[in-house]
Amino acid sequence: MTELKQPARARRVQLAVPGSNEKMVAKAAASKADHVFIDLEDAVAPSEKAASRAKVVKALTTLNWEGKTRCVRINDLTTKYAYEDIIEVVTGAREHIDTIMIPKVMSGKDVYFVATLLGQIEENIGLEKRIGIEILIEEAEGLQNIEEIASADPRVEALMLGVADLSASLHIDLDKADSPDSAYPGDLWHYARFRLCMAARAAGIDAIDGPFPNFRDNETYTAHCRSALALGFNGKWAIHPAQIEPALEVFTPTAEEIAKARRIRDAFLEVQAKGLGAAVIDGQMADIASLRMLKPILDRADLYGL
Repeated sequence: MTELKQPARARRVQLAVPGSNEKMVAKAAASKADHVFIDLEDAVAPSEKAASRAKVVKALTTLNWEGKTRCVRINDLTTKYAYEDIIEVVTGAREHIDTIMIPKVMSGKDVYFVATLLGQIEENIGLEKRIGIEILIEEAEGLQNIEEIASADPRVEALMLGVADLSASLHIDLDKADSPDSAYPGDLWHYARFRLCMAARAAGIDAIDGPFPNFRDNETYTAHCRSALALGFNGKWAIHPAQIEPALEVFTPTAEEIAKARRIRDAFLEVQAKGLGAAVIDGQMADIASLRMLKPILDRADLYGL
């Protein structure tokens, strides 16, 4: 089994917040989200992109981010903004930033560019902390190269799916595809989600489900969280604070689930110590495969301090 290449981080809910809006960033820092990514890309107008970098650095270095993964989404690597986003933010924030999110990743070469630049910056400023990388898959080419991307560099910590740009890349009309009379019978994004999750697990990194645009429809958002959890995702993107609680509820194992997993684990380890390969626990047969299936619940409980 592949192990995580970076320290495990909480990503039950990844809250997006515009880097140009200082009030919204402050609210995000004070929220219950366990991961916040400050956006320099889509949420920031071109006229504000350069000035927003200083705002992002100020927020990262002055606000209380205790208990949160601190991430910054840079601009697309094909733009003129990306390299200065990385240099200014990492040089200014130093140890106060955990990860850089790269949008519209096409291949492992994109990851290599960012990883190399991060390494040079860290060496130049004497930063002992290694900045992680999070990958946003939102282009057809990126989805085709997802296995290569996931394992492109040890800094890569997570893959995320961006269906809005991906639909445009695939020439999908979302209004027609999502309508009640759509000719497509199933979940339009099942293949992409499942493939992303498989690539992430093979590389030993996290898989995060993409955004749901209607932040007033918590019922459907919660349903999307549940389907993502069923596929093996670690968490889901939130575009609004209203989506934080539903995501946390779904992606946090219940006390009953944790207690059962620990009971089965302890009982199996006890019989294993006696030289036995299996045990009957709560009326069910438990063996080493059972213990492996319970590991995600146990790992999440430890990560979230439960």
